[in-house]
Amino acid sequence: MKRKISPIPFIIIGLLLFALNWLVLSGVHVISQNPLITPIFWGFMILVTACLVLAIFRMRDNGMDILFKIATHAFLILFVAELIFAVLLLAGDIYRLAAGGPRSVYWVEFCIAILILTVFIFLYGIIRGKYAYRVIRHTLYFNDLPEQFDGFTITQISDVHAGSFRNPKAVKRGIDLIKKQNSDLFVFTGDLVNNKAEEIKPWVGHFSQIKAPYGQFSILGNHDYGDYVKWPNDAEKRQNLQQLKQYHAELGYRLLLDEHVEIFKGGQKIILAGVENWGIGFGERGDLKKAMTGVNPSDFKILLSHDPTHWAAEVVKFSSKIHLTLSGHTHGMQFGIEAFGIKWSPVKYRYAHWAGVTGQEGVYLNINRGFGFLGFSGRVGIWPEVTVIELKRTPEMS
Repeated sequence: MKRKISPIPFIIIGLLLFALNWLVLSGVHVISQNPLITPIFWGFMILVTACLVLAIFRMRDNGMDILFKIATHAFLILFVAELIFAVLLLAGDIYRLAAGGPRSVYWVEFCIAILILTVFIFLYGIIRGKYAYRVIRHTLYFNDLPEQFDGFTITQISDVHAGSFRNPKAVKRGIDLIKKQNSDLFVFTGDLVNNKAEEIKPWVGHFSQIKAPYGQFSILGNHDYGDYVKWPNDAEKRQNLQQLKQYHAELGYRLLLDEHVEIFKGGQKIILAGVENWGIGFGERGDLKKAMTGVNPSDFKILLSHDPTHWAAEVVKFSSKIHLTLSGHTHGMQFGIEAFGIKWSPVKYRYAHWAGVTGQEGVYLNINRGFGFLGFSGRVGIWPEVTVIELKRTPEMS
């Protein structure tokens, strides 16, 4: 028996969208009273909404086809642009009510200019922003870092989502940027594909170019298990995961599945461990205890764990100190502001810490913003990231 879906949420969403569009149209009418504006405006909005609804109903049979991508992106861009317009317009209305008088034509023109600018920013994010790779560097100090590893560097990328790539030249620029860092160690922290192992096949030649003196290591992310697509049977799903593991090997990455390796330098060592995906709401597969079996509590430890919720839930409470955890998963929601001292993304309402380094007293978490993209085929304000972390001994310990 199929579960009945209540129409009430859809009615509420529909009314809110109607109110938003009505408010935007009322602002446009301040600039022009041309009678054609209203039917053209509503006709366009209804067309975009109808295409979105049709694409959603077709998705079960056609997947995220071209109609789905165009409709969702058009709807998203218009919604955000209109929302910003409406907030600015309402701010002007509040001032108008306090000061008296009609809506200012100049203020409405400013609101329209911001709306148009928002649309162009999103278009930039779709065309160029999703491949605007940047390097973010962190220097982290530890009082118990082995002397031989003072100055040791790690390059981290995460969330490749190879099934979303369409531009080999742009991806090559990102790979070249990784190689240029010449780090001692390279790690990849999960979500190599969107759903299926075959998505990485065209890109093996690109990502296999990444080499580091102390090795290349990787883990699985929530998307790597194929949980978000329908499989003919469980056997095919298991085969897909097995094939993905084989691709990690072809890339030259040592896939860590609830296990650890010892990395030696000058007769001293650090521990690099990796767990299967463990995330609140995204499957708790990873076994941290298993990954740390046989590790001396006094060893310096680095953990690869895709989902950052694992850090607060288990890692910081672990029986022995795990000095550095490297995660990804959030993508910074591929949308936000990181400029002029402002760091904000809507993803903050899901994850208290969603990008960069947090922690203290020699126990840190770094969340990579992701190398690729998923869902929204672009990035706005939250650019694809190559992280470089330098490990240092605290000065008094050197």
